[in-house]
Amino acid sequence: MRETPCSQGTASEAGSELPQHRPGRAFAHTTGASGSGTPHRSDGRSPQTPRGARQPGPGGRPGTTPPVPGRSAFLLSLVSSLLTAFALLTWQVAADGPLRGLDERIGRTVVGHGPARLTEFLADLGNMQVALPVLGGAIIYALLRGARRAPLFAALAMAAVPALIVPLKDVIARPGPLTEATGYYPSGHAATAAVAYGAAALLLAPRTGPAGRSKWSWTMPVAAVLLTVATGIGLVLRGYHWPLDVLGSWCLSGLLLLALSWSSRSSRRRQPTE
Repeated sequence: MRETPCSQGTASEAGSELPQHRPGRAFAHTTGASGSGTPHRSDGRSPQTPRGARQPGPGGRPGTTPPVPGRSAFLLSLVSSLLTAFALLTWQVAADGPLRGLDERIGRTVVGHGPARLTEFLADLGNMQVALPVLGGAIIYALLRGARRAPLFAALAMAAVPALIVPLKDVIARPGPLTEATGYYPSGHAATAAVAYGAAALLLAPRTGPAGRSKWSWTMPVAAVLLTVATGIGLVLRGYHWPLDVLGSWCLSGLLLLALSWSSRSSRRRQPTE
């Protein structure tokens, strides 16, 4: 792109000469006419989006930018996918569909595999006595760091687990792998592990270290995923739940964690000092 503007003369004045710089006229990429302080326009109107109109944010930084459309679309698609998957799994289990038959064949095949002590330990990661203290520690840590709303949202997400799981268990009344007793879909232990460890990761991950770099931005979510998956594997191998019991709980827990993440981000935007 040339830095010299085209001649401002009329068609009759055009010739073979190169355009000349005229005093008081604006160059391209300058802020406008001499002393005007605004980009030059032939009609004298102010530009629609002047660069200087952006208001600085806290600490002199540029103002808050609008939400990224791609991120919103991704979150909506993720929520839709989880809802669709959960509805499909629940329908297949409740209606005794072909997916339930496949699920039970896989469950009977893998039950009892693996070291008994290890699989029992993994299944116990979904117990309230194990998962709740982990979340409680993360909530206390976040409160000590000055957070207020995020710990409350995490506690509400955890409280929503039995409120959603128990009615579904009663309505669907699915028998367990090794018993005729009902109430196994969706898995309460799998949901407890997913929400407790996931919420703890969301509370701990934003903490930053020197130079503004996050210490645990990857460590905490990865640890939460590993603990959640390990719990599901233990539940299936020990015969406490069918695989679809665990998958259905993960879909429901994912929705709760997405709601928690969105609420926490919204509160941090409204209260940047939190």
